[in-house]
Amino acid sequence: MHPLLEPLERYARDNPDRPVSGDQSLQLTGRQLAACAAGLAEQIRQRSDRPHVGILAPASTAGLVATFACYYAGRTPVPLNFLLSPEVIAEVARDAELDLLLTIEHFAELAAALGLPTLPLNADTLIPGKIPPPDVRADDLAALIYTSGTSGLPKGVELTFDNLAGNAAACIEHFRMEPSHVFLSVLPFFHAFGFTLGVLTPIVLGARVWHLPRFSPLLVAETIASQQVTIFPAVASMFAALCRLKEVPENALRNLTYPISGGEPLPASVALRFAERFGRPILEGYGLTETSPVASCNAPWARKDGSVGQPVPGMEIWAVDDDGKRLPADEEGELQIRGHSVMRGYRNRPEETAEVLRAGALRTGDVGRVDADGFVYITGRAKEMLIVAGENVFPREIEEVLCSHPAVAEAAVIGAPCELRGEAVVAFVIAEGSEPSPLELRSHCRRHLAQCKVPRHIEVCQDLPRGPTGKILKRALRPPTTD
Repeated sequence: MHPLLEPLERYARDNPDRPVSGDQSLQLTGRQLAACAAGLAEQIRQRSDRPHVGILAPASTAGLVATFACYYAGRTPVPLNFLLSPEVIAEVARDAELDLLLTIEHFAELAAALGLPTLPLNADTLIPGKIPPPDVRADDLAALIYTSGTSGLPKGVELTFDNLAGNAAACIEHFRMEPSHVFLSVLPFFHAFGFTLGVLTPIVLGARVWHLPRFSPLLVAETIASQQVTIFPAVASMFAALCRLKEVPENALRNLTYPISGGEPLPASVALRFAERFGRPILEGYGLTETSPVASCNAPWARKDGSVGQPVPGMEIWAVDDDGKRLPADEEGELQIRGHSVMRGYRNRPEETAEVLRAGALRTGDVGRVDADGFVYITGRAKEMLIVAGENVFPREIEEVLCSHPAVAEAAVIGAPCELRGEAVVAFVIAEGSEPSPLELRSHCRRHLAQCKVPRHIEVCQDLPRGPTGKILKRALRPPTTD
């Protein structure tokens, strides 16, 4: 049995005329999706001799068809980050050893720059066909998803069928999802959160998904209303943008049962504003590309403010000290994760794989604690930790305090070299309404933080550098000279 194609074929057999995937240009029923994926798979087999196939497409029905076509063809999909430079994408393509690219007309120029044979996703190629699902093993590669490359070139994360099908099933069980639910897919498929929650989980569940290729807060609100969306996986900055909308259709989010936040920390101020405005608590979760990606998440019936929820079924999370010893409840340390959704490893990087996978557990690099009820709290990122006058300082704590000021919409904190203190805290903020003065914000921080954590410099910005999902790219922030 193919763990990802069997649910699609069951959907096509039991609900042949029920809509399964749609966007503004293409809507397909279960039967049509299975047939088009099989038809495209026949073309992939004719054009590709290698095990991996690149996909250059936004969140869309065509992208979903392309993914399942790869499975019918016995190939591994490699969703490519189309927002990277052509040079970096070409490096990814070389690392994945691609010989075929599935893409849309919008990316024709980018595809041409990569110099790979292409198969366009259009009316000529999305045609019905029929081939049997290939036999696969649980530890066979089901997706190769490249991380954003915060340092150096992106790393290819090898996710197996057991990883991905297991994570989709765990999300379904954790959230008690039903086939009657409707997903809104906005995150690009090269984002693991978008791939699992926007591509795989709806099909495994037998539910309907609607795709938006680009994020627009007003269009998201209107789509949630018009499509009666109940499940919306997004990053915190998207929820923040929804909160900033001046006008939203009345009761636009009335059906939204699961606004799920992942991929970046959710500021407490955004969670509060969203709940007050839309009457729905955001369900913050936690995970990494290396965990397929959902490791934990709050649920409507099991949530604690400030936490990222309890582990999903089949996953275990705990904190360890500097010696790797497991810590008791509520003690802070590096978080480790074990379970069926932990990656097989990094492609072509055995040393880096060995560094993060120890005795079957993933070293996350995130600092946090787990309470007696199993709720996980993220307090910082080990790699982001600043050392100010000998004190460990985590940017997230300072960002939370800044965002609690009524005139701050978003904040990002980094460190700058400082001769006297080793590092100094530098903050960048986006104003909410009237623009606050740096002096006012520093005074606000002094009331809530230890002196060593108060930013030495605060810059008020119109916007901040962002990645493809709207996540703030701290590595692109340039601190002033600080002494």
